[in-house]
Amino acid sequence: MTDSAKRRAPILAAGGIVLRGNVRPHFAVVRLRREKAWVLPKGKLYPREHPRDGAKREVLEETGHDVSVHEFLGSVSYVVEGKLKIVQFWLMRAFGAPVHELNDDVKAVKWLPLRQAIETLTRPHEKVFLSHVGPIALRAVKKSLRARPRRSAGKRLGRGALIAPVEHVIAFDYEKTRPNVVKALSNWVGRATQSAERKAG
Repeated sequence: MTDSAKRRAPILAAGGIVLRGNVRPHFAVVRLRREKAWVLPKGKLYPREHPRDGAKREVLEETGHDVSVHEFLGSVSYVVEGKLKIVQFWLMRAFGAPVHELNDDVKAVKWLPLRQAIETLTRPHEKVFLSHVGPIALRAVKKSLRARPRRSAGKRLGRGALIAPVEHVIAFDYEKTRPNVVKALSNWVGRATQSAERKAG
C-alpha cells in the first residue's frame, strides 16, 4: 500500500454491545481516562486481525470481562483527526466476575439499563447507535431465554442459551462523514459479515 493510500485508508476498529444478566440485562459503558467520556467498549484492530476477534479482545481489555460473541449488530463511522474511523459491533454476553485488569485508557465500567446507558454515553453517534441496536440485543436475549428449554435451532449464547439472528444497523456522524464513504462502508461491512458467517458456520 502506498503512503497516499495509507493516509486515505480508514481506521478500522471493533467492539461490543455487551450485556450482563438475564431477567433485566444491563449494558456495559466505559469511561475513558484521558477524554473523560463515556463510550461503548471498542478499540482499533491489529494489522490483519479479524474484526470479530479484535472486538472480543478489546471488550476484555476495556471491561475486564471474558465474553461470548454472537451476532454482528452493525457499524458506526466518524472522523478522528481528519481520518474516517469505522467501528463494527457484535452482540456479546458477559458472565460472572471480571477476569482481567482494565487497560490504562479506561477509568471505570458501568452496567446500566438500556435507557440509562444511552443517556450516559457522551458521543451523539453512539447514543443513536445504541438506541437502535439496544432493543435488538434485548429481543435476542429474550428469544434465547425462551428457546433454551426447547434447544431449538439457533446459535449458542454461552452457558447453554441460544440466540436468534439479528438485524444490522449502520450509524454515521453525518456532520463529519462524507456521503461518498457510504458505499465503501457498506461493501466493507458486507465482506466482514460474510467472513464472520463463514467463520461461525
